[in-house]
Amino acid sequence: MRAKHQRSGSAEAGAGRGGRPGASLYQEITDRIIAELERGTVPWVKPWGSAKADLGLPSNAATGRRYSGINILILWGAVIERSYPGQNWLTFRQALALGGNVRKGERGTTIVHADRFVPKNEKERAKTDGDEPQAVPYLKRFTVFNVAQCDGLPEHLYGNAEPLPEREIVPQAEALIRGSGADFRIGGDRAFYMPGTDSIQVPPQPAFFQQIDYYRTCLHELGHWTGHPARLARDLSGAFGSKTYAREELVAEITAAFVCSTLGIEPTVRHADYIGTWLKVLREDNRAIFRAASLASKAADFLLGFNAEAEGAQQDEIAA
Repeated sequence: MRAKHQRSGSAEAGAGRGGRPGASLYQEITDRIIAELERGTVPWVKPWGSAKADLGLPSNAATGRRYSGINILILWGAVIERSYPGQNWLTFRQALALGGNVRKGERGTTIVHADRFVPKNEKERAKTDGDEPQAVPYLKRFTVFNVAQCDGLPEHLYGNAEPLPEREIVPQAEALIRGSGADFRIGGDRAFYMPGTDSIQVPPQPAFFQQIDYYRTCLHELGHWTGHPARLARDLSGAFGSKTYAREELVAEITAAFVCSTLGIEPTVRHADYIGTWLKVLREDNRAIFRAASLASKAADFLLGFNAEAEGAQQDEIAA
């Protein structure tokens, strides 16, 4: 919950040919997310659904690089829809380069890459006016396949990460919370981030019906915390019920899901009543989910950096 002063819990160009192809791609993906929300499926919560896939963010099996932003939601959605057992993906050519192949008849999943370009008429205008040409954003469309759709790949690419053992204390989450240095104030019966004091208030862990929800809540509030002007500088000024408020809640919710998945904690919706507000924002702006997912990726990377720093310091101690 948040109030005015507290926060809780083939290429396809966007501007080419009047901007219509790229605009339709934004709309296509936004419509997909809206349809999932309307069905009661939140694509950043338990994205593995009925599938056997372990917790984690989707990654490219050839490069080991994790996908980010809207592509995480797209690929998680495919895992739900098609019950894939893993989170590893490849392009058609990457599968061939690794000695395997995509099985005949398999349907790929479309992901996107955002870029910018300067149209010819804009270059001419800038030359005439004597100022700098303005670049226009556009989307490139790529097709990837889950490794489960491929044959003949190296055996290790089919493996999944070892799940964390069941426990009330999650060391990775504790390390991240501690490493962030955020001002956590434990007590009361409400959870929120207070921008004015740059502090987070959460109830004590035993107060939660399921103690794992303590970590989900902390990570949601840390998502808001990353938006402070001294960090990633998002707009935290929105009053309860406003579109600015809804957009920031969406960012914090997706940030928590990305971090939870990386740490081996199953994400969940802390604020199911916000879904209606999210739908309103998405229906009015077909780029809202792209922005939210992009900002959430940046926030998640910012938070996960504290774990990387802690692991590095631990290795230095061992080496010493």
